[in-house]
Amino acid sequence: MISSEGWPLARSGALADVLAALPRELKARGHEVAQVMPYYREIRQNKKIKTKPLRVRLEIPLGEKRVAADVLEARSAEGLQIFFVRCDELYDRPGVYVENGEPYPDNAARFIFLSKAAVEIARRMSPTPDILHCHDWPAALVPVLVRDRGLPFATVLSIHHLADQGSFDSWDFSLTNLPSRYFEPIGVEFFGRLNLLKAGILFADRVVVSSEPYAHEIQTQSLGEGLDGVLREHAHRLAGIVGGADYRRWNPSTDPLLPARYEPNRPELKAASRNALLDQLKLAPAPRGPVFGMVTRLIGAKGFDILLPVLDRLLADDVRLIILGRGDPSYETALAIAARKYPDRLAYRHDYDEALAHLIEGGSDIALIPSRVEPGAFSAMHSLKYGVLPVARAIRGVEQIIRDYDPSTQSGYGFLFYEYGSEPFWDAIKRAREIFADRPEWERIIKRAMACDFSWALAAERYEELYGGLVAGRSEAA
Repeated sequence: MISSEGWPLARSGALADVLAALPRELKARGHEVAQVMPYYREIRQNKKIKTKPLRVRLEIPLGEKRVAADVLEARSAEGLQIFFVRCDELYDRPGVYVENGEPYPDNAARFIFLSKAAVEIARRMSPTPDILHCHDWPAALVPVLVRDRGLPFATVLSIHHLADQGSFDSWDFSLTNLPSRYFEPIGVEFFGRLNLLKAGILFADRVVVSSEPYAHEIQTQSLGEGLDGVLREHAHRLAGIVGGADYRRWNPSTDPLLPARYEPNRPELKAASRNALLDQLKLAPAPRGPVFGMVTRLIGAKGFDILLPVLDRLLADDVRLIILGRGDPSYETALAIAARKYPDRLAYRHDYDEALAHLIEGGSDIALIPSRVEPGAFSAMHSLKYGVLPVARAIRGVEQIIRDYDPSTQSGYGFLFYEYGSEPFWDAIKRAREIFADRPEWERIIKRAMACDFSWALAAERYEELYGGLVAGRSEAA
């Protein structure tokens, strides 16, 4: 596994959650799994992470210069082997991708270097890995390097965030040290720029997204983020695998970060988390209207452009709204202003805090998921386990996870809306609020939600099948 993130080491979104759960599940199924990622400052400063230097010093060309890196090794609690690429010049910084809201200007160099280092580490490993599984654009150059050098690895690229493509100026292509023929429309060039994600799509043996419906949706102009033509051309290598929820970390019956643990048959214990959450954020504890929660990235794809227009209507009533996440500075500013306007009803926190994220799940009643695009719906999986009922837009990835509430059949555990817009979103919120007032019915819905099972075991089995097919194919070719 090659990634720019990995829980609990460095996190900006759901990618880190995947890198915590999937390798562990694969290892439990008998596979040898290792991970490669940068040695960031926050990892160096984390006293809980014990590393040892390996007798490996990499000298990697990066354009016209050679950059040195050391390799450190660590073991996770489950025994997962982690290799850290230590290059202080590139990774000893406060952030993973950005600082003070601005991307690092040398991000192309930082993550091209990661891909090159990962390939060099794989070449030195014994036994030789069968699969190099790359995650998102920061590792997407790996399949190109493998193909160019004729190395004996099968490559898989997982796309978690299609809109983030690693698009850089054309002169950054020189950092790859690839022959010039690769900087063409049939290579890593995209409208005159270097596009690392496109490179991975073209050269990986298989490309994986978070569901079969989403694999079809991203081949359309509306959801393809400009790469729909590339994805259609290479659709035969696309696979959709629904991920899972990491119930070792996200389970209210075992969660050590909650003031009181609870199960489906004791949902009343959830009130302790609500009280602790509102107290910590200095929100009014009464009246006891619903608590809305969001732990997400603040980007347009997550629906903030339809949330902000209904914010005043929502907060004019007896509700509390808590949002944790960072992203588009305009959304961050709008939420900060709204939090000052409604200090006893709205709390916005910018920096990710694991303890607060768990308390939001434990203390919320309703999760807002108005996303325009929601490939994996990981947040919905977590919310349902905690008895937090989602108000969500019914896109195809979401509909695989959330069933709309139907009182006539006593089924469902969420409140879906279909047309993307503030008014349909508001109608779904009102529907949820009306049912919230009927406490016996609300508690019945909570029990259905908490009974849902989206564990990683099934997803790991699908990945195992995909890997096995690649390894068998390479053996036959050999």
